[in-house]
Parts: sequence; C-alpha cells; structure tokens
Amino acid sequence: MLSFRRLPDLVASGPEQMARDEALLESAAERGIAAFRFYQWSEPTWSLGYFQASADRGDREPHAWVRRASGGAGILHHAPHELTYSVAIPAAAAILPKGENWICRVHYALRDFLKRMGVPARSVVCGEEKKLGEFLCFLHHTPGDLVIAGAKVVGSAQRKLRGAILQHGTILLSRSPFTPELPGIAESGRTIDAEDIKTGFLDELSRQLGWPFESGDWTEEETTLARRIEREKYRAKDWNERR
Repeated sequence: MLSFRRLPDLVASGPEQMARDEALLESAAERGIAAFRFYQWSEPTWSLGYFQASADRGDREPHAWVRRASGGAGILHHAPHELTYSVAIPAAAAILPKGENWICRVHYALRDFLKRMGVPARSVVCGEEKKLGEFLCFLHHTPGDLVIAGAKVVGSAQRKLRGAILQHGTILLSRSPFTPELPGIAESGRTIDAEDIKTGFLDELSRQLGWPFESGDWTEEETTLARRIEREKYRAKDWNERR
C-alpha cells in the first residue's frame, strides 16, 4: 500500500513554493516517494500558467508574480483568502481506470467534505465548460472544478514527469480585495476555518483512496534540489518572461 508523507505547512514566496513542488515531482518520478502538503504565500502573488506572460496581467495589483510549470490561467494567491495544496504521485500509483483522472478524484474528496460542513459545492461536469474571462483561472470552469452557486471556488493543474504526477490546486476561502469578482467559500454564507479544511479534506481523501497520510518531512535531497531550482528557474528572468 502506498503511503503519503504529510509534509509540514509552509508560508513562503512564490518562487520557493513552485521550486518545492517541482522537487516533490522529481522525488515521485525518481524515487517513488509520494507527498502531500498545504501551503500559503508570504505576500499576495500572481502565479501565471505555463503559457501565460507577465503582460497578460495588465495593470492588476499586486506586482509579485511567478510563472508555474503547470498549465491553466492566472491565480491570485493571497492569504488568508486562499489555501494551496499539492500532491506528488509516483508513476506506479498514478495510473487510473479509463475515464478517471486525478483532478476529479482529489476534488471529489474536498467536495464531499464541504457538503458535510453545509457548503453546497458541486463538481462541474462535461458540457458545462465556461470561459468567463481571459486571464483569471477562476473564470474558467472546466470538468472537475468545484463551484458554489455558479462561482468556481476550487481549481487544480498538473505537471507530469516520467509517469509521475504533481497536482497543485487552489481553494478560495473568501473574496480577495485584489479580485473582487471572485467570491470564495465564505461568500456562500458558510465560513470554514483553513485548519478545519486541512484536516477534513485530508481525512476524506485518505478514506476515498484507501491510502494513509503519515506525518513526514522533506529529505535533504529535496531541500537541496528545491533551493537550486528556485535560484536557477523560478527567480530567473529567462523562465518567468518566457511564453
């Protein structure tokens, strides 16, 4: 049975968070090590999808930003209005039956937890795709996204490496003043503490997958690799300005 490390929560800059996620993908691909973590960003930061450019932000504040290795559109990461998660799945465990995908699997667990808490979240299904704006990820409704009263509150993106998967996603806890057009869970009338979401979401995911999540820590190799990736990639103009 595959066991996932539940890594410590971390508040850090966008470049560091993206570098750490990439290091987890390398661990999953090279050594078959699985991991799950929650994190928040040390300042309001835009993360741009792989195919976006900094100019796509227009004159939107704030000015801190980083380019993700995953696809999708722009996301504002702004604590305490938002919570990010990431999961690294080794190739041996990443294969799913035909017609299933990891975004839906992870989102279904969060949806079911939210419903138990009285939050009327539901999953977008095929045929309900919408694109309500160009730049913001949360104005793009795709199958598996979670919505409340027609507003997207949970979305995820992936990066794959030699069969392993890194999936990271955003949970909108409440409306940020920088993106007033995007309501969060709190605007549904039911506020849920981030710590309760961390516990309840992970418990439900463990139950549905049948996989234990055990407290663990970063390996020395992961920490060293993340520092190098942060310096050479996510803080480099060549990466961030590439389109």
